[in-house]
Amino acid sequence: MAVSHSAIVILGASGDLAKRKLIPALATLYEQGEIDETNVIIGTGRTEYSPEAFRSRFDVPEDFARLLHYYVGMEGLKKYVDGKGTFEQIIIFMALPPSVYAQRARELAAEGFGAETRIIIEKPFGYDYQSARKLNEELHAVYDESQIFRIDHYLAKEAVQNILVFRFANNLFHPIWSSAAIDSIQISAYETIGVEDRGDYFDGSGIIRDMAQNHLMQLLCLMTMEAPVSLDAEEIRAQKVNVLKTISIDSVHRYQYEGYRSERGVKPDSTTETFAEIKLHIDNFRWTGVPIYIRVGKALDRKGTEIGIQLKPLPHLLFNQEGRVQPNRVIFKIQPAEGIILDLASKTPGSEVRLARTTMKFCYEDEFDVEIPEAYQKLLLDALRGNKTLFVSAEETEMSWRKYADFLDHGEIELYKPGHPPPTKLGCEWIDFERYGSACD
Repeated sequence: MAVSHSAIVILGASGDLAKRKLIPALATLYEQGEIDETNVIIGTGRTEYSPEAFRSRFDVPEDFARLLHYYVGMEGLKKYVDGKGTFEQIIIFMALPPSVYAQRARELAAEGFGAETRIIIEKPFGYDYQSARKLNEELHAVYDESQIFRIDHYLAKEAVQNILVFRFANNLFHPIWSSAAIDSIQISAYETIGVEDRGDYFDGSGIIRDMAQNHLMQLLCLMTMEAPVSLDAEEIRAQKVNVLKTISIDSVHRYQYEGYRSERGVKPDSTTETFAEIKLHIDNFRWTGVPIYIRVGKALDRKGTEIGIQLKPLPHLLFNQEGRVQPNRVIFKIQPAEGIILDLASKTPGSEVRLARTTMKFCYEDEFDVEIPEAYQKLLLDALRGNKTLFVSAEETEMSWRKYADFLDHGEIELYKPGHPPPTKLGCEWIDFERYGSACD
C-alpha cells in the first residue's frame, strides 16, 4: 500500500542535502507508487523562496513538484502544515547541524507537533558518551523514543541487510557461526580520498568517531548477534544491544596521513586521526576467543568496505598434511559492488591431485534485474511506515560511545604516506581484500 495522508517536513530544505538526496529520493518513491498524491512535502529554511522558486531547484516530474511547498522559519510552521490538509502523521527530517537537534525539537514541540510526529536525525549522535546521553535526554524531554529515528546509512545498504538473511535463512552457515569454526573477524573500510572540503567537520571528529564508533560497530553487531525471535524491529535492536554489552576493546592505534594538516579547515597542529586499527573481542559463549580486527581510514590505496570471516585452518591430514591449504573465508562486500564471496579449495584439472584456491561469488547487480534503491529511499520509506529496523536506538548509541570512551583522542599519532596504509601493530595477518576484487567481476 502506498503511504498516504502524510506531511513530510524538511528542516533546512534550502541546503545541499535536500537538493542532492532527500527530494530526489522522495520523487523516486512517488514515481514507484510508494507514496501518493495525498501527501505534502514542506521545506523550511531561513532562505526566502516562493513555492515556485523552491520547486525550480529540483529536477523532478511536474506532478511530483505539485507536492512541494516552502515555509520560511519555524514560527507558525504547525499552523501552515495544518492548513495543507488533514494528515495521519507528520515526518520531520532535520537536515541541520547536529548541534541544533535538541533546540529544534523543543521548538517543534512548542509549535504543537505532538504524538503524530516522527523526528529523523542524522549522525553524529553526540561527540562522546556524555554528549550522546545529554542529546538523548533533551530529545526524550519532548518526544518519546518511539518517535525518534536515528539514521545510519550503512544499515540501508542491501549488502548489510542481507547479512541477517545470509546467516539465518541458510542452514549451511548457521552451524559454523561461532568460535568452534571461526578463527577471526576482520572489518575493513578504506577510502582513497582525503578530507577534501570536510576539513572543518572532520578535524573535530576523526575517523573513529566518523566511522568506527557507529557504522562499523553496527556491522559487527549484525555479523555476531544471536537470532532474534522475530523480524520485529525491537527484537533485532535488542539483539544488537546484547552484543554491544559484551564487546570489549583491547587496543586502538591512531595514524594521520602526511599533508593532512595542510588541508583546508584543519588545524596546523592537529592530532586528529585519519586512520585507525582496532582490536576487540566479544565476551559471550558464541564468540569467546575470537579476535575481531577493524581498520578504517582515508587517503589509502583503494576504496572499499568489506567484512572477512576467516575460518580455522584444517588439521594436518589428507590434503593438508603439510599445512599448505589456506583456511576458508567468507567475504562480505559492502561497497562498492555489493556481494558475497566464498573462498574455497578445489582440485585443479589433471591426473594429479593438486589444490587451488577458488571463489564462488554472489553479486546483487547480476543476480537481480532490479535497481538497487539509494539509501535515503529506503530510510525515508521505512520512517513513513514506522519501521525502525534500520534506525539506531538511544541505548545502542550510548553503549557504543561508552565502549570507546577510553580511546577517543588518546594515544600517539603516527604518520603514513597517502596511498599507503601503515604497517599493522595488531600482530594479525590482514586479509588482502583487494585480492578478491569485486563480487561482480
